[in-house]
Amino acid sequence: MPSPIGPVLRNAAYRRLLTAQVVSLLGTGLATVALGLLAHDLAGRRAGAVLGTVFGIKMVAYVVLAPVATALVARLPRRSVMVTADVLRAVVALTLPFAGQVWQIYVLVFVLQAASAVHTPTFQSALPDVVTGEHEYTQALSFSRLADDLEMVLSPMLAAALLLVVSTHTLFVGTGLGFAASAVLIVSVVIPRAATPAAADEGTPFEELPLGARVRHGALLMAHTPGLRPALALNLAVAAAGAFVLVQTVVIARDTFGQSNDVVALLLAVNGLGSMTTALALPAVLRRRSERAVMLGGAVLLTVATFAVPLALGIQARTAGLVAVGALWLAVGAGWAAAEVPIARLIVRHVPAGERRSVFAAQFSLSHACWLVTYPLAGWLGAAGLRGAALVLAVVAAAATVGATALWPRSAAVPTA
Repeated sequence: MPSPIGPVLRNAAYRRLLTAQVVSLLGTGLATVALGLLAHDLAGRRAGAVLGTVFGIKMVAYVVLAPVATALVARLPRRSVMVTADVLRAVVALTLPFAGQVWQIYVLVFVLQAASAVHTPTFQSALPDVVTGEHEYTQALSFSRLADDLEMVLSPMLAAALLLVVSTHTLFVGTGLGFAASAVLIVSVVIPRAATPAAADEGTPFEELPLGARVRHGALLMAHTPGLRPALALNLAVAAAGAFVLVQTVVIARDTFGQSNDVVALLLAVNGLGSMTTALALPAVLRRRSERAVMLGGAVLLTVATFAVPLALGIQARTAGLVAVGALWLAVGAGWAAAEVPIARLIVRHVPAGERRSVFAAQFSLSHACWLVTYPLAGWLGAAGLRGAALVLAVVAAAATVGATALWPRSAAVPTA
């Protein structure tokens, strides 16, 4: 019996794009570790504040620049855009070791993330033109999610192994090589030019709209398309539960249960395992169930798991408490993937090919805007009390899930494949 996730890998162009994504993500992961070490070298005990600012810069670049940059490059071939972004990211990565002051790190990180804000939505918009069958496209989305999760798990391990034999600054060389390899692989792929239909509300091709209209177009199209409105709410549900996991896992493991950093890594890996397992199962599941059922089910799962966090934190026995938290983190990861991964299918189904780049950029920007809100919310509330923070974020996730349910057209309840 053939593997349910194998057919898309027979597509040579997609294999190159997937490999490009994997090597660039590994490079990004190496840069994350290297930035932490560089920040400590430059700022000492203030390294945490520096890294917090770096992550803030990343989110602001994603939220603000993705739609603007996409509008600016709308007339350019997508392959050229991605290759240029990769080359720019490689140059910045190779420049970072020479940063001698904190402000220089901030500037370079902003340029790096600005390039990523161009590259990622362009990559997402090109994928359905390279992988045209809906089932194969779902497999491609699953592999992309798997690559994202593996980056979180494998990159720190790879960085730790490299640091045994090379210096911190050499990690940035690995980052640059990852982006350079991505550029070479993308150059080898023929990406069909997307059709350019008229923008429904303007009567003008998207590429010919004024810059301001192009910047707004993707978000407005998502808001005006009934089949895409639920995605706006689901982004918030995912960000609410996910932010608590990513921000507070270290506090829960170290302070609540008195464990080491190894347990922090293990809990985060369990969250990634839930996401990866679900992502791999989605192609088969979405053949039998509609996106509505799968995505709302995922949102409900991560919401219920977040509501249960205070109960797990109240368990006195350390081992039992950690097992309970791990089970909840697994559930959050599974719900996260189920609610988020199929959003791209909805975009492809409801948006004409010529306008997808703007909508993928809007989705990229709006989803990160949710994280920009929930990251500090999880941190500030968690400082006052973990249980209260979990309950507040669970309420946010629940409200977003209810909103997505209300916004979703009932006709979408029918399986699509």
